[in-house]
Amino acid sequence: MTVRVRFAPSPTGMFHVGGARSALQNWIYAKQQGGVFVLRIEDTDAARNKPEWTEGILSALDWIGISRGSYEGPYFQSANAGEHRAAAARLNESGRAYYCDCTREDVQARTGSQYQGYDGYHRDRGLGPGPGHALRFRTPDEGTTVVVDLIRGEPTFENKLIEDFVIARGDGSPVFLLANVVDDMTMGITHVIRAEEHLPNTPKQQLLWEALGAKPPIWAHVPVVVNEKRQKLSKRRDKVALEAYRDEGYLAGAMRNYLMLLGWAPSGDREIVPWSVIEDEFRLDEVNLSSAFFDEKKLRAFNGEYIRALPVAEFIDACQPWLTGTGTIAPPPWQPEEFDADAFAAVAPLAQTRIAVLSEIVPNVDFLFLASPLIDEAAWTKTMKDGSAALLDDAVAAFEALESWDAESLKSTLEAVGAERGLKLGKTQAPVRVAVTGRTVGLPLFESLEVLGRERTLTRMRAARLRLV
Repeated sequence: MTVRVRFAPSPTGMFHVGGARSALQNWIYAKQQGGVFVLRIEDTDAARNKPEWTEGILSALDWIGISRGSYEGPYFQSANAGEHRAAAARLNESGRAYYCDCTREDVQARTGSQYQGYDGYHRDRGLGPGPGHALRFRTPDEGTTVVVDLIRGEPTFENKLIEDFVIARGDGSPVFLLANVVDDMTMGITHVIRAEEHLPNTPKQQLLWEALGAKPPIWAHVPVVVNEKRQKLSKRRDKVALEAYRDEGYLAGAMRNYLMLLGWAPSGDREIVPWSVIEDEFRLDEVNLSSAFFDEKKLRAFNGEYIRALPVAEFIDACQPWLTGTGTIAPPPWQPEEFDADAFAAVAPLAQTRIAVLSEIVPNVDFLFLASPLIDEAAWTKTMKDGSAALLDDAVAAFEALESWDAESLKSTLEAVGAERGLKLGKTQAPVRVAVTGRTVGLPLFESLEVLGRERTLTRMRAARLRLV
């Protein structure tokens, strides 16, 4: 038997990080088993679907390493609508489903509760199809439905506690439960790997598989992804869009690595590991049962490690979208003709050790490419105290006299200026840094001044001095 797994997102918004994790788990499992990964776009909610959302799914999968052409599909659920309706008809004809015209208010009136499920009122009343007549599945009155789950064992559900659920609406259109089952059957899906939030629907889907004369797939329900308050990640409340992390400058390798740790861990006391190790060691039956905490701070730390591990040339290339303003990323504060590739290459090794996401490269190097620095006013107020004007005067004079404009000479010269005033280097260089870069923190100062050059450095220091008059 060839293992066939599927990833079936809906094109109704940005690509959720939880969905990305499910896609990766399915992808790895298929690869381990010599099987097939199928991409199915569940696009039957026409009111909410947009073509750009589908393209967003494909692009996001590309980014995390599931590239187009390496999987089967994408298929579109809407293209299988005829099979969905045919399956509903077969279930009705076989007696496994029946029509019902009860409204929710009707059920509440009979049961006396808005929380009690459907009471089977139309089971044996012989109602035929018609406007407003929903088709309900006839759940067995007795016995149990056992779900074989690679992660959760064999969850067992009493059939009498499963209401006769709707499989086709009053207008004849099949609901998600039936469409999902029919699509999986049509595509020969053997394993369904998805989040545990779908587990309550699984016995219903398994009953549909059996009623349609097919063997159910093997299930694997992975833990739901939650925020720091242990609430399920929400698009409305949490930062969950994979594209947002990509555009902020997270590396695909770091994101892949981190997502796979949500509910699972590689062998040994390690978390940051090569992707080949994850592909080799991941096991569905080793996935934890407890909810997986998506810790953005931890992801950020992961990403910083991945950035620092890049060869410098790859780091320079990775920064280009933020330096040049290409794609969907916000343009930098300088004009294209102001960007100096050689200057950036000179400071790139320094910047690489100081940023956690690639978008942070801009505020670290913008002073190199602007006619004048972007002054952080809070930093200016905090740093430019009494005595700063005289210190800048002395520093300018000392720098003007330098024969060699290099980091070591600049450092020793400014140390001497500070020593005459009884100041340590940290206190001495603070006004110079703000004058030249506009900020109190950033790349190593003297290496930055070396790259910026004598003329531009002195011009900025003089301008700062005049502002202090």
